[in-house]
Amino acid sequence: MNGPLAGVRVLEMETVGPVPWAGMMLADMGARVIRVARPVAADMGIARDARFELTLRGKQSVMADLKTEAGRETALALVADADVLLEGMRPGVMERLGLGPQACWQRNAALVYGRITGWGQAGPLAQEVGHDINYLALSGVLHAIGPADGPPTVPLNLIGDFGAGGMLLLVGVMAALLQARASGQGQVVDAAMVDGALAMLAPILGRWQAGQWHDRRASNLLDGGAHFYTTYATADGQAVAVGAIEPRFYAALLLGLGMQDEALPAQHVQTAWPDMRARFAAIFAQHTREHWLQVFEGTEACVTPVLSLAEACRHPHFTVRGNFQNVEQVLHPAPAPRFSTPT
Repeated sequence: MNGPLAGVRVLEMETVGPVPWAGMMLADMGARVIRVARPVAADMGIARDARFELTLRGKQSVMADLKTEAGRETALALVADADVLLEGMRPGVMERLGLGPQACWQRNAALVYGRITGWGQAGPLAQEVGHDINYLALSGVLHAIGPADGPPTVPLNLIGDFGAGGMLLLVGVMAALLQARASGQGQVVDAAMVDGALAMLAPILGRWQAGQWHDRRASNLLDGGAHFYTTYATADGQAVAVGAIEPRFYAALLLGLGMQDEALPAQHVQTAWPDMRARFAAIFAQHTREHWLQVFEGTEACVTPVLSLAEACRHPHFTVRGNFQNVEQVLHPAPAPRFSTPT
């Protein structure tokens, strides 16, 4: 394997969600990732075609029934030669299988033991079941997303599973790996999605305490409340996204909308936002998305099309940058981030 993590050996215990995604990221960066597959797939009851399980890329696979002595020994033999172990079982499951941190450290004292759950390894909810949406709900994140006159909007599973979960696991594992390389002693990385969600919420939490953030949806700068930071429907049933926060960007937006000479309230007068949003919506609805893209092309108005997945795959920017790669007739997002040293 090539990349900055070449030589790093990762053992990934089969599961769904953030663990295989984190393993993919490590493999993309050059780590050797061995996936310990179960005899019965952890598929959540959803039929899947392995060709389109993109998080499996770059990995080797070993089958082991961890409920048997032979399967346990297979896993421990792999542990002895690994730098990192990733697991996403409910707290206590790996210990009951005889594969908890203490058992693994007897084979490899420097092993970094990366664990990810929704609620964390300890606490009143540690043994409760849940999914991304539940972790976001309890952390306060979900309450902040969606329209003012309806229930919260489900933001896919990108925030909990991958942003607050998988990325938190990756950062923790990398930090622990550095320490293990220096000390010869591994440690447990307890990556809880609720912890990650709250960490991501830090800027908003600060603004709320400062009186600069209202604890209700669609009434703030970044939650769709501002008429200059939201989305608008166009005449052809499509949509555009507007992010004109800075004064000169806002001026460019007004110019494109033909409102530059009107007597308007100041940009950040929040009581005027609902009316301004309604006015913007009426103007955007008069023309197609393509019309507005031509109007704002080359300006600083921060107006972009809201693309479907099919459209995004064909966008010239991503084509030039090679953001999508065709591997055996299956489209993959290219590895990220990019490193300056050739591999």
